[in-house]
Amino acid sequence: MTKKILIVDDESSIRDVCKRYLQREGYLTIEASDGEEAIAKWKKQKPDLVILDLMMPYKTGWEVCQEIREVDDVPIIMLTARGEEQDRLMGLTNGAEDYVTKPFSPRELVLRVKSIFRLLGRDPLHTENREDKVKLVQYGELEVNEVTRTVYLSQNPVELTMKEFDILWLLINHPKQVFSRSQLLDKVWNMEFEGDTTTVTVHMRRLREKLERDPSNPQMLKTVWGVGYKFESGDEE
Repeated sequence: MTKKILIVDDESSIRDVCKRYLQREGYLTIEASDGEEAIAKWKKQKPDLVILDLMMPYKTGWEVCQEIREVDDVPIIMLTARGEEQDRLMGLTNGAEDYVTKPFSPRELVLRVKSIFRLLGRDPLHTENREDKVKLVQYGELEVNEVTRTVYLSQNPVELTMKEFDILWLLINHPKQVFSRSQLLDKVWNMEFEGDTTTVTVHMRRLREKLERDPSNPQMLKTVWGVGYKFESGDEE
């Protein structure tokens, strides 16, 4: 099935170039020129991915991202003229999957879109014979499937964002191994930050809220103080 992408930017020239390159690859596109229109189009059209400008009238990209993330895990690529590290962190912390700084190469944007769909298993060009690659990990009442990117807890589905799933998949496949916040940024986001690692802390908190009976006293996603995080398969410290 053809994938639908919502392009949100207050500059028509940016929307046009994104639309042309994405349509060449066979994607359907929807456009919005401000934050309020973006929310309306997202609710009505249910896109498979959102390309979202940061600075827009009425609602900023951050506000739109936060509103979408309250109810939907649709992948979001933040698109902005700003290139500061703090802005990248803000976008990723708010739940964006990727971040592209203007001016950008349209071909690079298309490659990032394809990469996200491929990781999610939503790109029809990369779904052949996936039955042969099913990988399932189960610990107690928690079940995680890499191919379908689904998570069940006590047989109930748990909705995770792309990055939340990637963190969980990494930790659950290395039980008891401690990963620093910098290592998680490098492995999950493919980024190296020498400073603020707040985005990892925020994602871990959200994961615990979704998976732990008592997020303040986690039994699976544990903090190793002064070092990082690990997945614990039992109740032992």
